[in-house]
Amino acid sequence: MFTGIIEELGEVVSIEEIGDSSRIRLRGPVVCSDAGHGDSIAVNGVCLTVVDSPAELAAGTGEFSADVMAETLHRSSLGELKPGSRVNLERAMALGARLGGHLVQGHVDATGRLLSREPGERDANGELRWEVLRFSLPDTISRYLVEKGSITVDGVSLTVVEAARDSFTVSLIPATLALTTLGAKTVGESVNLEVDVLAKYVERLLESRTLPSLPGLSALSTLSDLSNLPNDGTPGESE
Repeated sequence: MFTGIIEELGEVVSIEEIGDSSRIRLRGPVVCSDAGHGDSIAVNGVCLTVVDSPAELAAGTGEFSADVMAETLHRSSLGELKPGSRVNLERAMALGARLGGHLVQGHVDATGRLLSREPGERDANGELRWEVLRFSLPDTISRYLVEKGSITVDGVSLTVVEAARDSFTVSLIPATLALTTLGAKTVGESVNLEVDVLAKYVERLLESRTLPSLPGLSALSTLSDLSNLPNDGTPGESE
């Protein structure tokens, strides 16, 4: 699990195509500082596994390698990376650490594209105080977005400002613009999108419309049976 709080801007060192998959090597001294073989690191919001041996990691190059399968290349924008590309990097969250963003799995649901950038106010020095970005929103995930809800864009935990049927907007503060790839994204570029996993769980539960086995509720098999409850809260007789 991740939080969507980017730790550093990394860089793609090399990409080796292996059949329909790829091995990507990335530079990220911060995330590599305590990385071990098999650790998870999110790259532009995609959870990847460190494949370097302990000896290679101990060399202190500040680089790590990860294998990217065909499914990941198909479902994310990692296939568009090339040597020199900047990427958002985040290590898996530590148990008990502060959750600064929201719960992020590193499992991309879909890709979108940057549709527009709208500069906001500027301070006395002429520096942007915030900027509004609009991204396209595929039909397959549009139902999961709500205004003021959370979404992950290229691994960055963001708050939805406006949730339209086929697009959404977010407001980025100077820190996000400077410390993530979103500050340099140009209109038309693709991004990885991951919706809040809690919304997907709620949807799944509502689809089944079954209640857990709770004391006093064993006779209720569906949410609609709640209408049979009398005012005192005990199960009533069904017709």
